[in-house]
Amino acid sequence: MKKRVVILGSTGSIGESAMAVIRALPERFEVFGLAASTSAEKLGKQAAEFGCRHAVIADSEMMNTVRDYAPECSVSSGGAALAEIAGAPETDIVLCAIVGTAGLLPVLRALESGKTVALASKEVLVMAGKLVMAAAKRGGGKIIPVDSEHSAIFQCLNAANDLSETRRLILTASGGAFRNTPLEELKNATVEQALQHPAWSMGPKVTIDSATMMNKALEVIEAHFLFGIPSESIDVLIHPQAIIHSLVEFKDGCVMAQLSEPDMRLPIQYALTWPERCCGGLKRLDLTNNEGLEFFKPCPERYPALALAYQALQYGGTMPAVMNAANEEAVMLFRDGSIRFPDICRLIRDVMKEHSVTDSPSLAQIETADAWARSKAKAIYNNNNNKINGD
Repeated sequence: MKKRVVILGSTGSIGESAMAVIRALPERFEVFGLAASTSAEKLGKQAAEFGCRHAVIADSEMMNTVRDYAPECSVSSGGAALAEIAGAPETDIVLCAIVGTAGLLPVLRALESGKTVALASKEVLVMAGKLVMAAAKRGGGKIIPVDSEHSAIFQCLNAANDLSETRRLILTASGGAFRNTPLEELKNATVEQALQHPAWSMGPKVTIDSATMMNKALEVIEAHFLFGIPSESIDVLIHPQAIIHSLVEFKDGCVMAQLSEPDMRLPIQYALTWPERCCGGLKRLDLTNNEGLEFFKPCPERYPALALAYQALQYGGTMPAVMNAANEEAVMLFRDGSIRFPDICRLIRDVMKEHSVTDSPSLAQIETADAWARSKAKAIYNNNNNKINGD
């Protein structure tokens, strides 16, 4: 029988890649529900193409636009609607590709309802890792990672007899747009330059996170919760070729790696078809076309975001949520030209310094910490005459 899929964030880069996977495997999947933030026309066209039953648009004023393109589809709006289709009895798999924090509630609902969640939204586990994993255990849901790095680790760990055999996880990173930019020139980096990713085609927020390596910082926290590995056993290496997506080192010294073309359709397809593998017509890796595979340790001065992630894990509680929210605000300030590129991590650092951690927080306390961090980031920016400490 076909698996019925809900795609949250269907009009973004991950969502469109997921649609391409489903389009190539029509005998395996049925699109049950789709959700988007503001791209109402694109959402409507997707709903019409795949004949999906439910569509959710964040802005209620855009509901009629979706209906114009997909008159047979039930259209709703708001966070409650996201949670409803994620936990619906008809749903088999929820692919969460919503940028930011809006994916948390529908993921919790899906896991509590015993669904498989193909997780691409880093923020969900960063904000509320303990709550999410507890929801999966309580409801019988399963999380299959979609990030290429966590998908690689997931695949490598499947070869282990026991998780206790694992010594170290090694996340690989491209290094982003400024991998080779002289440090003194980073203060003059433009948004357009930050969006020139050397390997992947992604949305603007994630691409800027790659340039600061905050995306990898979030992935360190995500890996900690997803695989139950302590932070001191999670490392990061820069791998410019983006062929090895991550590695696992075992206690006996064996290192296992997952290699493939840098194409997000591969980990998406694996998450949707798991535990099976199938041919989806994607490009095969030809190692003879690669002159060599390089690895470098990240420069702390170039990528201070990594240290912030390990600090957030050390403090625990609400600190990872605060780091994530401060980053989202800082990236918006950078994108609209209000702060310089190095100020992104400085602002996050300053917000984290001001935070009083709540241990073992409830969902409400996490949401409160998230809102506090956003407000604090704006206040620090305004109170310093539009400059960030450390300038």
